[in-house]
Amino acid sequence: MKRLHVHVSVADLPQSIRFYSTLFAAEPTVIKPDYAKWMLEDPRVNFAISSRATKSGGLDHLGIQVESPEELREVFGRLERADQPVLEEGATTCCYAKSEKSWIADPQGIAWETFLTTGESTVYGDSADLGQIRTVAAAACCTDETPQGACCAPKPKLAAAAACCGPQEAAA
Repeated sequence: MKRLHVHVSVADLPQSIRFYSTLFAAEPTVIKPDYAKWMLEDPRVNFAISSRATKSGGLDHLGIQVESPEELREVFGRLERADQPVLEEGATTCCYAKSEKSWIADPQGIAWETFLTTGESTVYGDSADLGQIRTVAAAACCTDETPQGACCAPKPKLAAAAACCGPQEAAA
């Protein structure tokens, strides 16, 4: 069974933990100094917040979490048919978990990840360059039916550079 994943960047983690714990009537299942996660059953969602994102706050990315390699292959097949570049990370460490994942951005540039969690990690993980899929998605103006060279370059299939949500350097 699949689970929707939502990751929100927050400015004040303790205040946000209090807010979302009240909203969901549940305490987080994971709390770290820079991250918290709720694995909710009603609605079935993996909701995460962190103070690590490069944006000042708000929606960071969405995703579909799967429970088996078969489901991961099924959802990955959908990504490949979605007519957007796919960033294939493979095995990675992200958000204090080990996982297998790929990324895509919708036509507006909102990043979506598909992933299978395979274990826990004591570190947050490295950063994937999602700018490459967001930029291509937001600038995309062609379809397979558009004449060659009429409006933009073909959409490439991207190779992964690193894992998801990596450490950021502290501000001076």
